[in-house]
Amino acid sequence: MNHTVEDILDKIRTIRLEKGISIVKLANSAGISHSHLYYIETKKIIPSIETLSKIAEGLGVTMKDFFD
Repeated sequence: MNHTVEDILDKIRTIRLEKGISIVKLANSAGISHSHLYYIETKKIIPSIETLSKIAEGLGVTMKDFFD
């Protein structure tokens, strides 16, 4: 299955909301600013692989979960 960047960014937001985690809480646990995470979720910027990894860790998932 092909995934677009937008699909992956949507999945980040979906997982965050399903877990009931705020943007600020996730950003803090991922070690990024909440504004950076907001711009990622609203598709204004594309995160690096390193940032995706930090977000996955903050959500308690693997990066593979962004593609499921």
